[in-house]
Amino acid sequence: MALLDGITSRIIDTDRLSVNILERSGDDPATTAQQTVVLIHDNVASSLFWQELMQDLPTELRVVAVDLRGFGGTEHMPVDATRGVRDFSDDVRATLDALSIDTAHLVGWGLGGGVVLQYALDHPALSLTLAAPVSPYGLGGTRRDGSRLTDDDGGAGAGSANRDLVARLNDRDAGAGAPTSPRSVFRSSFVAEGFRSDNEDIWVESMLSTSTASGNYPGEIVPSENWPGFAPGATGVLNALAPRYFDVSAIVDLPEKPPILWVHGDADSIVSDASFSDVNQLGALGIIPDWPGAEVAPAQPMVSQTRDVLAAYGAKGGTVAELELAGVGHTPHLERPAEFRRALLEAIGYLGRRADPAPPTEAIILSSSD
Repeated sequence: MALLDGITSRIIDTDRLSVNILERSGDDPATTAQQTVVLIHDNVASSLFWQELMQDLPTELRVVAVDLRGFGGTEHMPVDATRGVRDFSDDVRATLDALSIDTAHLVGWGLGGGVVLQYALDHPALSLTLAAPVSPYGLGGTRRDGSRLTDDDGGAGAGSANRDLVARLNDRDAGAGAPTSPRSVFRSSFVAEGFRSDNEDIWVESMLSTSTASGNYPGEIVPSENWPGFAPGATGVLNALAPRYFDVSAIVDLPEKPPILWVHGDADSIVSDASFSDVNQLGALGIIPDWPGAEVAPAQPMVSQTRDVLAAYGAKGGTVAELELAGVGHTPHLERPAEFRRALLEAIGYLGRRADPAPPTEAIILSSSD
């Protein structure tokens, strides 16, 4: 495992499974919940992606990054997709129990954003930071209001995964020039065009830690009478995000609402209103043949869905902050680390307790019942 300076790794045995976590050398386990930050990674990734942020956060905080099941060093147990992402969120709760952490500030990137929203529906959280999060209505097959396009979610789930990428993950083939290699996917989809990182080899290693065993990524595929001919099965990571199983829009009705920070880039090709991860968008572009048209299979407006749900959350008494970063792709914490760090510290209330020399983050838009 490629660890940066000051980052350590260990396995935690919980009552559900063995979980790998990253921590910082010198962090105090007795740190209060108010100063504890828990980081949850995206799909086809692991906790390794959080290391630069972990290094940059103030030493007064306790920072823990968790590998989800089937990723990184955590046990590769199957994902019951019929529970949505509850297998993941319950694993996080079990991990925090094992660490004697009652509650904390939760940060979720991509898939992890969905996990922390589900976590907040089931367990108390001090705040939620969503970095380029999956839509509250899942991945694929919904209209803007979250209503499902078909009864079986045709076009959503494991069948939407690129088969060559899955094969390369299975073979731990980082690749170089092939457009579907993990390295090329990182450069073309995870980050905006032109972004380069000295730690790219680590990020690719993180992607290659994805388990392609049965029940993990991407999951079971079943046939469908609806275009393009497949639907989500009952196991696997991508199926867990299918709208028949995953819908965290009930966050708007939480009686106790943790403040939410939403950070996203306007050049994100994975989570957008015209996502290249959405088969309906690919059909509209002619990449997948025989698209039945926008009336039957419209692209999922992922960012608009998130904005609508968070606006409703604010209208019902919650506090929401949005930071949209120009020219940033799917990894705002890597591409614009100073702005991400500043926004996170504001969200968890740290800057109200400590002076920070960084300039204010002018792009933050606040909304609340106040």
